[in-house]
Amino acid sequence: MNLRRFTHRKEKDAELAEEIESHLAHEQDVNQAQGLSPEEARRQARLKFGNPETTRDQLWRYRSLPWIEDAWRDLRFAMRSLSKTPGFAITAIIVLAVGIGANTAIFSVVNTILLKPLAYPEPQSLVQLMNTSPQGTFNGANVPKFNIWHQQTSIFEHVAGYDQGGAGLNLTGGDNPEQVQGIHVTADYFSLFGAPVLTGRTFTSAEDSPNGGHVVVLSYGLWKRRFGGNSNIVGTNIQLDGQPYLVVGVIGRSFVTDPPGDLWLPYQLDLNTQDMAHYFGTAARLKPGITLPMANAQLKLAADQYRRTYPGSLGPEAGFSVIPLQDAITGDTRSSLFVLLGAVGLVLLIACANVGNLLLIRASARKREIATRSALGARRGHIIRQLLAESLALSLTGGLFGLVLGMVGVRVLLALSPAGIPRIGENGSAVTLDLNVLLFTFGISVFTGVVFGLVPAISASRPNLAATLNESSNRSGVGFRSGKVRSALVVSEMAIALVLVIGAALLIRTFLKLQAVDPGFDPHNVITMAMSINADRFKKTAGVAQLLHDGTERLNAIPGVTTAAAACCLPLQGGFGLPFDVVGRPKGNDPSTGGGGYFPISRSYFNAFKVPILRGRNFTEHDDGSAPGVVIINEAMAKQYWPKADPLADRLLIGPNMGPVFVEPPRQIIGVVADMRDNGLNQNPPPTLYIPIAQMPDKVTALNSRITPLWWIVRSRVEPHTLVTSISTTLREASGGLPVAHIRTMDEIVIRTTSRERFNMLLLTIFGSSALLMAAIGIYGLMAYSVQQRTQELGIRMALGAQAPSIRNMVMRQGMVLALIGVVIGIGGAFWLTRFLATFLFGVKAWDPMAFIATPFLLSVIAMLAVWIPARRATRVNPITALRFE
Repeated sequence: MNLRRFTHRKEKDAELAEEIESHLAHEQDVNQAQGLSPEEARRQARLKFGNPETTRDQLWRYRSLPWIEDAWRDLRFAMRSLSKTPGFAITAIIVLAVGIGANTAIFSVVNTILLKPLAYPEPQSLVQLMNTSPQGTFNGANVPKFNIWHQQTSIFEHVAGYDQGGAGLNLTGGDNPEQVQGIHVTADYFSLFGAPVLTGRTFTSAEDSPNGGHVVVLSYGLWKRRFGGNSNIVGTNIQLDGQPYLVVGVIGRSFVTDPPGDLWLPYQLDLNTQDMAHYFGTAARLKPGITLPMANAQLKLAADQYRRTYPGSLGPEAGFSVIPLQDAITGDTRSSLFVLLGAVGLVLLIACANVGNLLLIRASARKREIATRSALGARRGHIIRQLLAESLALSLTGGLFGLVLGMVGVRVLLALSPAGIPRIGENGSAVTLDLNVLLFTFGISVFTGVVFGLVPAISASRPNLAATLNESSNRSGVGFRSGKVRSALVVSEMAIALVLVIGAALLIRTFLKLQAVDPGFDPHNVITMAMSINADRFKKTAGVAQLLHDGTERLNAIPGVTTAAAACCLPLQGGFGLPFDVVGRPKGNDPSTGGGGYFPISRSYFNAFKVPILRGRNFTEHDDGSAPGVVIINEAMAKQYWPKADPLADRLLIGPNMGPVFVEPPRQIIGVVADMRDNGLNQNPPPTLYIPIAQMPDKVTALNSRITPLWWIVRSRVEPHTLVTSISTTLREASGGLPVAHIRTMDEIVIRTTSRERFNMLLLTIFGSSALLMAAIGIYGLMAYSVQQRTQELGIRMALGAQAPSIRNMVMRQGMVLALIGVVIGIGGAFWLTRFLATFLFGVKAWDPMAFIATPFLLSVIAMLAVWIPARRATRVNPITALRFE
C-alpha cells in the first residue's frame, strides 16, 4: 500500500482541482461548439459535474482514510481549545500525571515480578516440588524425598536440588579473604535451568557423588571481579575455606539466580541415606505434554511409594505436589502487589472524577458555543468526538508526564522497599521501562480519557438550543440541581477516598501494634555478624566448641563489650525445627510427642539478649561434649506440653525418626527460659528447644556447617557500630583468618522484620492522603463553582433580607449532604473491600472500630473545611453587584 495516498492533502487537492478544471473546460468547449455562449456553456458544465469542492472532498475520502484526517483535525482543534485555558489544562494534566504515574510505578514492579517470564528457556515447564499436608504446603526436601522425585522420569525431564547459599563460603588464598555466596547444587541443575557455559563445563555425575572431589563452577560476576576475567581460569585451583577447589567452568553473564550466587559446588548427596532433615529445595522441568494435574497425579503415587519405603516418615494425609516455579519464587508477594495495584487504581478513579468535574464545569461554560455550533448544523456525534479529543489530549499528555513521574517514582519505591522482594534484582535493577509498561501507560491514558471525558461530552452535546441561546453567559448550566452528574462524581470521590483512608488506617494500626510487641529480648546495643565455618576442622563439634571458646574470650576482652555469644540463628529470623519425644510419655498413634524450634547456642546467649531463666538454670562451661546432654525449653513449650507438671523432671529425645544424623541419647531439661519471638513479631512464640553448641552430635554439626553460618552476637556498653573493626579483627584472629559478613545490629534486624508492613503502610497512606486531598479539592471546586454560578440568586436572597449565617448554612448544608452520602457509601464499600487486607493485619480486625469511626470523622471534618471556604465567600456577595452580574 502506498502511504502517500493518505498524506499531502494540499498537493492532492491541487492535482484534483487541476483535473476537475480540465474536465470542466472540455465540457465548456463542447457546449460552446453547440452554440451556447461562454457563460452559459460554463454554467451547464458546472451543473453537469456538480460542486467542484464537494467532488474534490468525495474523491479524497474515497482515495484515503478519512477518519485519520478527522482525528488529526479534532486533535488540533482540541489543542487550540485547551491552549486558550492554560490554567484548566495544566491542572487537569497534573492531576492525571499523578494518578497515571502512580499506576505506572506500581505496574512496573508487578510487571517485573509477576508478568515477566523467568529468564530461563521454556520457563512455563519449570516447577517447584512441594510437600503438602492438612496444615498447608511448604518447599523443602530431604535426600530420600529427592531420590523418589528423581525417579519420576515419566513426568520430569530434569530434577535438581539446590540450597540458597545460606552458610556462605570463605574465599581465601589471598591478602583479602572474603565471604562469598556459594550454592550447593546437584548435577542436573545447570541443564534444568539452561545455564549458558562461558568456558569449561559443569559438574559430571561422578563429581556429584559422595567423595567426588573438590570442584567448583564460577559465576560471571565473581570471575570478572575477583579473577579479572582470566580466560585460563579453568583447570586451576582456588582456595575455599583453606581447601583447593578445581575450577571446571564459568557460567555466562545472562544466568541469573535469586538470590544471586557467586559460585556453585556439587551437593554430592548420598542417595542411600535415611537422613530426614529438610535443608534444600528441589525444582524440575516437566516433560513435553505433561500438565500440572498429570504431574500431581503421578506424585500422589510417589508419596505412597515413599510411605512404603520409609514407614512413619510421611503422614497419611501428607503428600507431594508441584507448582509453577514462578509462583513459588513470588510467594506471598503476589497478594501484596495486587492490593497495592487495586489501591492505586482507586486513586486514578478519583483523579478521573476530579478531571471529569473540571470538564463538566468547562462544558457548562461552553454550552452557548456548543448550542451555536449545533444550530449551524454540527452533528451531535461530531461534537462528542471533538470533546472526547480534548479529553484524550489531556489524558495522553498526562500519561506522558505520568510515565516519567512513574519511572522516577519506582526508583523511590524501590529505595523504600523491604528486603526480600523477589525478581527485582540488586537495588531494583531488573525493574525497567519495557514494552509492557509503555503499553500499560498508553492503555490507561486512553481509558482514563474516555472514562472522564465521555459523560461530560454526552451531557454537553445535547443542549436545549432555544433555552441555552437565550441564557446569559454566566447562567448557562446554573444551579445546584443542574449539577447532578458533578454531585455524583464528588460523592464517588468521597466514598473512594474513605475506603483508601480506612485501609491506610488499618495498616497504620497494624504497624503500631507490631512496634508495641515485646520481642522477648533487649535488641539495643547488640551487633551481629555471620561467619562461614565450612572448613574441615569445623565438621566436628569439638572444633566449633574451641572456636566459640577462643572467640568469646577474646571478644569479652575488647573494651566496651559486655557479653559475647554465638548461635546457629538469630531471633526474629526463623530457624530449624525438629520433632521430640518426652521419655516415658505415651505417643499414641503419633510419630512423636511434638515438635518445636531447634536452636544450638553458646552458654552466654540468653545473657547477651537479657532473656531471663524462669525456672532451673542456664548453660555453663561444664555443659560440654563430655557432660550428659542437657536442653532448655521456652515458656510456650512448657505451657503446651507440661500445663500442670514440672518439665525439669523429664528428659527429651530430640529428632526421633529423623535418620542416623540426629541419633543421640535423651537430654535432661534443666531450665525454662522466657519466650522470644524467633519467627517474627507477628508470630506467637512457638515451642522451642535450646541446646549447647558444645553438645551437638558431630553429624548435626557437619550438616549445620553446610546450610547455615555461625552467628556472633556482641552486646556492648557503647554504640555497637564503633566496635565493628575491632570485633571483626578479633574474630579473624580467633578463627585463623576467617572473614565475617552480614554485619547488622539487632535494632536494624527488628526494623527489617517489620519492613514489609512499613512498606505497605507507607504506600497505602500516600495513596489515601492523595485521595483525601483530591476529594477535598473536588468538593471545594463543586461548591465554589455553585456559589459563582448562583451569584444572582444569592444576591436576590440577601436583597430580600436573608442574613449571612443563613446563606452560609445553606451552602454548607448542600455540600455536607454530598460529603455525608459519600461517607455512608464509603463505609459500606470499606466493610467489603478491607477483607482483602485481612492477611496483612496484626492485632487489628478488618472491621476495626477505631478505623471505621475515626476515619469517617476525619473525612467529614476535611469536607466541612473544604465547603466552609466557598460558603464564607457566599456571605460576602454584594447584592447590588450581584443583581448586575452578567
